[in-house]
Amino acid sequence: MSAITVNQKSGSATRNRRVSKAIRMVIALVMIFFALFPAAWAVSASLNPVGNLATQTFIPPNASLDNYRELFSSPSLKFSTWMWNSLKVSVSVTILSVLITTTTAFAFSRFRFYGRGTLLKSILLIQVFPAILAMVAIFALIQQLGSVVPFLGLNTLTGLGFVYLGGAMGINIWLMKGFFDTVPMDIDESAMVDGATHWQTFWMLIFPLVRPVVIVVGLLTFISVYGEFLLARVLLKSTESFTVMVGLYQMQSQQFATNWGLFCAGAVIAAVPIVVLYLFLQDYIVGGLTAGAVKG
Repeated sequence: MSAITVNQKSGSATRNRRVSKAIRMVIALVMIFFALFPAAWAVSASLNPVGNLATQTFIPPNASLDNYRELFSSPSLKFSTWMWNSLKVSVSVTILSVLITTTTAFAFSRFRFYGRGTLLKSILLIQVFPAILAMVAIFALIQQLGSVVPFLGLNTLTGLGFVYLGGAMGINIWLMKGFFDTVPMDIDESAMVDGATHWQTFWMLIFPLVRPVVIVVGLLTFISVYGEFLLARVLLKSTESFTVMVGLYQMQSQQFATNWGLFCAGAVIAAVPIVVLYLFLQDYIVGGLTAGAVKG
């Protein structure tokens, strides 16, 4: 009797595991569908030469690449310039932000100096307030700065980049400091015994250990800058200086009949750099997101 009971319990446990696995699979498939459907619909709309979402089907009957050709061949559109502006600003801000954030976080984590706690709290306090509250102040500041330093004023990519740089460093410093704190101090002490400088310790010993986290911070910074619209819309005025997000918006707002096929084609091309970065850096992303989960 006991053997029969054990077999029944084992069979019941196996069925429960199968049911649980099936439920998880269904939930995962539903989530994947909701995640991929908008992207698939945008690709489908970009292949529709009609450009009207009212009659849009998932597989357009007359699918073509006309919208993509028009993006790059139309004299009234500056899509190539917009893409270049976005990439230029995003890459520059990402590199500078990673360099400044990494060295600053290392200093906050390893050194003890007067005002350290106050500075950390101030950085955190500044990040509490939404950036939109400072929109008017940023506009006035860039406007006044442009009268003294023209290449940092309104309608300049350099001025926009410095605004992005200031907004990106705050929270990233806190994130990077937390990961630097997980690196044992024994490494620094061993390096000092061997005669290494602080810079040598940082670059040759500490930086390789936190490289996945640095890549994650750089990727998040690139995405946030690349996809930002509001500040770019306020600070940039001429078509030649637009980023791709502002350019796509302006392209649609100036037309009486909205060509959604052309808009979706631009959106699909604009998404390519982020997808490529994710594909090339996916191993580092997983390691960086889990690096601080367990403190060594």
